[in-house]
Amino acid sequence: MARGGVCLLLLAALCGCATNYRRGLQYKIDHRYSVGDEQFQRSMGQLMGPGILQGNKITTLVNGDEIFPAMLSAIKSAQKTITLETYIYFSGDVGRQFSRALAERAQAGVKVHVVMDWLGSRLVNSADVDLMRKGGVEVIRYNPLVWYSPLRLNHRNHRKLLVIDGKIGFIGGAGYADFWVGNADSPDHWRDTHFRLEGPAVGQMQAAFMDNWMKSSARVLDSEEYFPELHVAGDAAAQVFYSSPKDGAESIRLMYLLSIAAACSNIRLSASYFIPGHLTSEELVAASERGVLVEIIVPGARTDSPLVRYASRAKWGPLLKAGVKIYEYEPTMFHCKVMVIDDVWVSVGSANFDNRSFRLNDEANLNVFSHSFAAQQIELFEMDKKEARLVTYRAWKDRGLFKKVIERLTSPLQGLL
Repeated sequence: MARGGVCLLLLAALCGCATNYRRGLQYKIDHRYSVGDEQFQRSMGQLMGPGILQGNKITTLVNGDEIFPAMLSAIKSAQKTITLETYIYFSGDVGRQFSRALAERAQAGVKVHVVMDWLGSRLVNSADVDLMRKGGVEVIRYNPLVWYSPLRLNHRNHRKLLVIDGKIGFIGGAGYADFWVGNADSPDHWRDTHFRLEGPAVGQMQAAFMDNWMKSSARVLDSEEYFPELHVAGDAAAQVFYSSPKDGAESIRLMYLLSIAAACSNIRLSASYFIPGHLTSEELVAASERGVLVEIIVPGARTDSPLVRYASRAKWGPLLKAGVKIYEYEPTMFHCKVMVIDDVWVSVGSANFDNRSFRLNDEANLNVFSHSFAAQQIELFEMDKKEARLVTYRAWKDRGLFKKVIERLTSPLQGLL
């Protein structure tokens, strides 16, 4: 099973070499305004697509012990519709719980639609899928490998969305697999954060789901059951936006670049897969050089992808030399994807800080302008930092010949990881 997964990833990399030809963004974005400036919100709202909407409530869910019960409770409360989109859906205790819950609601008359990525859901067995389909759930496997178009394997749906009755949404880093259970309390239980959304921005999340639903099924779901009237639920300004290589956009990378360029005092980045390209490295270095405290937490030795870790460490030199602080999380796999700028601007969702998320995957993120929400994420960041080891420039430079050789060997694949 593991060998088959490796073969698929290698095939995806080869496909990427053949398809990753777009030039993309070429120039660094200058520091013209802060995240607190009205111009920042105008630019972010217009360039990302959907506007930033007032009146939202976001609840932070930490690790599987909080994430899965909240999602299952919301599913069981559904009265009209459930839409679910995910990259990872594996069989196991978690997969079975969700398959049963979704099938039960479909049998009760709720319209349930599931889009799971073909590659990411390769470890779901037919029994779990059949359980859902027999219950009335519409299940679509996104972008399956076909013999006449092998290059499509490189285009994956990495979004992680769940919307209940068009009124409650969930977004973040967690998929449906057993390694997300628990409370990051052992090497087998991953550290991750997910988010529950209520308010006007849920409509944008539903639109993000509908993007790939329509591409996959050629059907439009546009009734009040999916897009009801949404009312003020809290005091946070928020937007949900999505990107896809099929649309030729680099919204995710542009969002990171705009946010970093607007930072005035601090940047906190939790990045499960951190392989900065030339532009993003330049922006982080420029931020540090103008006095911004830049702190980044990445996975340590307990990672699900040693190859990505080597490719990541190869990029750290200019960052560390410029004063960027990089921490390696030690207890377990660190899968968080959270950025906090100047204690008020927060981006969370499915996107990693790497070229695959920026240019090759379908992604969706929730951006939030809120001091109180940012304070919650900062508290979690500081807790995670206590469980992480600071990497100094000297230690990085003296990391040993073997590691340097492996990093050099990963260089040709860095644009695809």
